[in-house]
Amino acid sequence: MSLPLLPGNTFTDPSKDKFHVSQSLGYKNGYPLTKLSARGIGGEIHAVTKSDQMSAAEFDEIAQMKPTLTYGDPVPDHPVQFVPAHVAFDKRVLQFKAFFNQTVRESAVEDYRVRFVKIYYYLEDDSISVVEPVVENSGIPQGKLIKRQRLPKDEMGQIWHWKDLNIGIDVSLYGTSFHVYDCDDYTRNFMESEGMDINLPEGSPADPYTQRRKAPQYVYQTPAAFDKLKKFMDMDRKVLRFNCVWDDRDNMFGEMRKFVLHYYLVDDSVEVLDLRHTNDGRDPYPVFLRRQRLPKDRSAVARDFPGVVLEVTDHEIADWYTPSDLGIGRTVDVLGRRFLLYDCDDFTKIYYRQIFNVQDFTPIDLASPRSTLRQPELPPYNGYGTIEDSIQNCRSLIPQPPKKDFIRMLENDGKVLRFSASMVSKFTEDKNRKFIISYRLSDDMFTIYEPPQRNAGIIAGKFLERTRIKKPDCDPQKPEYYGPHDLIVGQTIHVFSHKFLIEDADEYVLKYMEERSSEFPSETIEALRKKHATAGAPESATSS
Repeated sequence: MSLPLLPGNTFTDPSKDKFHVSQSLGYKNGYPLTKLSARGIGGEIHAVTKSDQMSAAEFDEIAQMKPTLTYGDPVPDHPVQFVPAHVAFDKRVLQFKAFFNQTVRESAVEDYRVRFVKIYYYLEDDSISVVEPVVENSGIPQGKLIKRQRLPKDEMGQIWHWKDLNIGIDVSLYGTSFHVYDCDDYTRNFMESEGMDINLPEGSPADPYTQRRKAPQYVYQTPAAFDKLKKFMDMDRKVLRFNCVWDDRDNMFGEMRKFVLHYYLVDDSVEVLDLRHTNDGRDPYPVFLRRQRLPKDRSAVARDFPGVVLEVTDHEIADWYTPSDLGIGRTVDVLGRRFLLYDCDDFTKIYYRQIFNVQDFTPIDLASPRSTLRQPELPPYNGYGTIEDSIQNCRSLIPQPPKKDFIRMLENDGKVLRFSASMVSKFTEDKNRKFIISYRLSDDMFTIYEPPQRNAGIIAGKFLERTRIKKPDCDPQKPEYYGPHDLIVGQTIHVFSHKFLIEDADEYVLKYMEERSSEFPSETIEALRKKHATAGAPESATSS
C-alpha cells in the first residue's frame, strides 16, 4: 500500500522510468475498437476485478441492440444550399503578371520592346482580359489590349482555364505569346488551396528602350552666337500671321484649302493651322503642321543620313525659312506642299513696314473661274462593230443603240442618188466592169450593184451591201465618210481597196444639184444638164 500523494509524502521509485499513457485504441478485423489497459501511468498493473469486465451476455446484448428502438430514427442532415458560380465567385479575379516582345521595324537603334501586361482571369465565367498598365511618355497606345472574353486555347475549340495558367509558361492569345513571370498573393493562395503547385516567381526582363531613356544624356554646351536672352525678351509673344492657300486641284479629288501660317519670331518656328468650316466633312484636327523650324528643302540632306529620322537639325539643313522669305504673293514649301500667302494681319504689316520697308500689302484675289466638266476620253476603236456602237458602249453602263437623225430620215425618205461608174484596176479583166452606185440621202449608206454583161465571165449582182464608206487616209478614231458633195462625175472614190471612176448620173441627181446649186460646182451641173438634154439618162444609170 502506497502513501497518499500529499506534499512531503512523494518518494521517487528508481525502478519506474516510463510515465506515458498506455495505448487503449486499436483495430480488430479492420474496425477501430477500444480496449481496457492493464497498466497505468508508469507501467503499474491495474487491479482488475471481475466486476470491471463485461460478461458474454452483455456483449451479445450490445451487439444485438438497435439504436433506433432507443433513440428513434436519425434526423437527416439539412442539404447544402446550392450557390451558382456567378455568386460564389463574384468579384474573385486571378491576376497574373506577364510580358511580350514587340518587334520594332525600320529602326536603327532598337529591334524590339518589352511590354508588360496584366492578365485578369475572372472565376465567375472563365473569361480573360489583358490590360497594359499606362506608362508615362511611352509613345505607344496602352490600356486594354484584349477585352474581357473567353479566349480559345487551341484549334479544337477549348478555352483557357485557370488550371492551365502558372508562372513560367507562355500563354498564346490571338497570335501574341505572353510569358507569365509572377502573380499576386490572392492568386497564389487560391491555386494552392485547390491543390496546384505554383512555380517560383521569375524576374521581369529589362526593356532596352526604357534603359536607354533612363540613361544619363550627355549635354554639350556650346557658346551662343548671339544673345538668346535678348531675343527672347524682345520677340516673345510676337507672331507673324499669314493667310495661305494650298491648291491641290491638279490631282484627283484635290481642292483648294485655306490655312493660317504662324511664324514665331522668338525661335523662328512655323506652325500651320487648318481653317475648319461647319459640315466640311473633314476630321476635327486643328493643327496641319506642328510648331517647328521649317526647312526650305527637306530633301537636301546627306546621303548617309538615316531616312527613318524625321527631325533634322542645323547639322543636316543649312537653309531655313526666315521672315525675309515670307510675304504676300510668295510661295512657301511646307514639306512638299506649296502654300500661297495671299493676306496677313495688321501686326505683320507693321513689322514688315518697319523692318523690311514693305509698303504694298494688297491681298491676292483667289476667285477662280467656274471650272468646266472634263469630258471623258474615249478608248481607241478596237475594230469590232461600228465606231458609233463602240462610243455608245463607253458612254453608258447599259449599251444603247446609236441615235439616228429621224428628221433627216423623214425629209429624205426614199431619195436615192444613182451614178454609173467603172472600176479602176491594174488587172485587165476588171477594167471593163460597170457598176451602179446608189447613195441614200437619209442615212449616207452606199449600195453598189454590178449589172450583167454579155461574155464578161463575172457573176453579176450585188457588189456591196448597204454601208457607209470611209474616205482614204482619214483618222480611224474620227473617220470621215463619203457624202453627196464627193460624188461628182469624173471623180474617183475608194471603196475598201477598190477604186471607182464616176462616169455619169441620172436625172434625179441633176435635179438635186440644181436645187442646191450653191453647194456644187457650176461646171458639174452644166455638164450634166447638157448631157441629159442631148442624150438623156444613161442606160446603166436607169436600171436599179
